[in-house]
Amino acid sequence: MPSAGDAPPILDFSSFYKNDPEAKKKLVENVRNCCLHNGFFQITGHNVPLELQKRIMDWNKRFFDLELEQKNTVNKDTTNTWNRGYELMKSQILEEGTLPELKEGFYIGDEITKDHAYFINKKLNSGPNMWPSKEIVPDVDDFKSTALDYYGQVVDLAKDILKVLALTLDLEESWFDDFSSGAVATMRLLHYPSQPADSPAKLTRGIGAHTDFGCVTILLQGEVAGLQVYDYATKEWLDVAPTPGAFVVNLGNLMMRWSNDKYISNLHRVINKSGAERYSIPVFFSGNPDYEVKCLPNCVKEGEEPKWPPITVEQAIKNGYADSYGRAERYKKEAAAKAAGEVLVKPGQQVAVA
Repeated sequence: MPSAGDAPPILDFSSFYKNDPEAKKKLVENVRNCCLHNGFFQITGHNVPLELQKRIMDWNKRFFDLELEQKNTVNKDTTNTWNRGYELMKSQILEEGTLPELKEGFYIGDEITKDHAYFINKKLNSGPNMWPSKEIVPDVDDFKSTALDYYGQVVDLAKDILKVLALTLDLEESWFDDFSSGAVATMRLLHYPSQPADSPAKLTRGIGAHTDFGCVTILLQGEVAGLQVYDYATKEWLDVAPTPGAFVVNLGNLMMRWSNDKYISNLHRVINKSGAERYSIPVFFSGNPDYEVKCLPNCVKEGEEPKWPPITVEQAIKNGYADSYGRAERYKKEAAAKAAGEVLVKPGQQVAVA
């Protein structure tokens, strides 16, 4: 467990909270096996109520049902500089060589005030959330309270998952506590329209094949499938069917660096060919932005150098954003130039003109 070709297994996380050492030991063993296999697993038996999951998913749908002009009143690229609010369709390209992605998003995080040290020092994704006005959404206060309640409970769950991960690495359960203190996390409400039947399947993605930038991601899927995880053993993409109440958990690049590549930050993507609208809500737990991540000594063989140099959480996440959004911007410029009949020359490239 798991074996080649298996989709991420569903684990009962309630064992972590019970006074049953054997059950907890079994959970740790199962999580370890998943981290070694492909860095993905699913959990039930957590403390996030199903009713709260349903309420935030309802708000997810309600927000994206707004008119584009209404959503753009909280556009993250025009209303602020700290990555909060609405993101337009086709804003990212996570997979090199694919088209801009068929998804739109809404970024939410901790409610950071403008006198907070994180905001003053322009720390990673830190600032006030952006909410639609009451003229646009009359019961926006319920949207806000539901979103922040859900965000807080999932962040607490991420900290519990890190305690289990510490045990899987033969560390004290509290080993990641300093990293988790003052942590930054980002929640994204996501909407994927169904992929058009005549779209170029090899180029069109809801979200392209990528690995996550941070430490741990906790994903709430809606009712529509589309998430796929790559299995290196079989060289196949495995479908992760939505399961009511279950979270999909995966490791990000920071955890892979930390474990010196012992644990896997795995490729995954979304292709929505269902004919229905897909909604999902990932929470990306990044950690304290100033924390320096270094390879764990017990993951480096004696006499060998770590595979990764130390890096702060903030720099690691910013590098990931720069890659994916920069790729989309380059695509748009190249497409615009092509439409205008121009020839773009990349540095060092020679172009023959007929």
